[in-house]
Amino acid sequence: MTLFLPEGKRLLTAANRAAVGSMQGMRTAMERGEILEARALMCDREHNLIVDLPTMRGVIPREEGALGIREGTVRDIAVISRVGRAVCFVVNDLFTDGSGTPRAVLSRAKAQRMCADRYIGTLRAGDVIPACVTHTEPFGAFCDIGCGLAALMPIDTISVSRIDHPDERFRVGMDIFAVIKSRTGTRVTLSHKELLGTWAENASRFSVGDTVTGVIRSIENYGAFVELTPNLAGLAELRDNLHVGDTAAVYIKSIIPQKMKLKLAIVDSFCDEAPVLPPDYYITEGHIDRFVYSPPECSRYIGTDFGLSENR
Repeated sequence: MTLFLPEGKRLLTAANRAAVGSMQGMRTAMERGEILEARALMCDREHNLIVDLPTMRGVIPREEGALGIREGTVRDIAVISRVGRAVCFVVNDLFTDGSGTPRAVLSRAKAQRMCADRYIGTLRAGDVIPACVTHTEPFGAFCDIGCGLAALMPIDTISVSRIDHPDERFRVGMDIFAVIKSRTGTRVTLSHKELLGTWAENASRFSVGDTVTGVIRSIENYGAFVELTPNLAGLAELRDNLHVGDTAAVYIKSIIPQKMKLKLAIVDSFCDEAPVLPPDYYITEGHIDRFVYSPPECSRYIGTDFGLSENR
């Protein structure tokens, strides 16, 4: 497991709690250059973060609050938004003030620089990594890939089955896996659909004659597309009172690998919002050079060639 975890993932570990729990633990971490985590209690008027440490007062000065604050390339909201949340940091200094109170001067920016140089800078297209969803927009999901550093997962890379918004797949705070689609310096774009299985792998979970549940993702004049898994959808005949987003019970009439098609019949539909479930992964580690979604017997090719992406 990488040492550069998404922010918050080391907060409650025994090693982290031991390190932040004493002056000696903090001193040892400072000498070793270790990354620790604690919760940000407040942000003062100068935008310094006050951090919850059991035995001392911890402060992350504004310019150390995030990579890019000092240079002016990142706005102060990157610091303010951490209040109430876990923050990673390295210990810059430990001292006792004139009143005898132990003090710790911390740097989140330095921890992020370590992550950028030693981890993100080594990633290449096709690498599978852990991530955590931090927020969503109509165009994609932003994910913490280490020490609070964000990468974008465009909406069309989340699954093969099309969705209108990332909230249909993810919840903020959800732990996921992702694959590096491209990297330019520390600017990273992620993909997700390649980890959710091929057409054949998903289709093998079903048989002709099964009646299963799915989600109506689109309604066209020639039929309704019903998603059985995030990477598998079939076409059903139209019927009255269908709505995008409804849950449907569907009968599987045929599975045709040569055409990469499933033919369905809608038995019933329900005005129930589909729950957001943790992704069901086929790949959670390693490296992918090429992902071929389409089955071998199908003349149509759908896939991703990560080797064609250039990292700089």
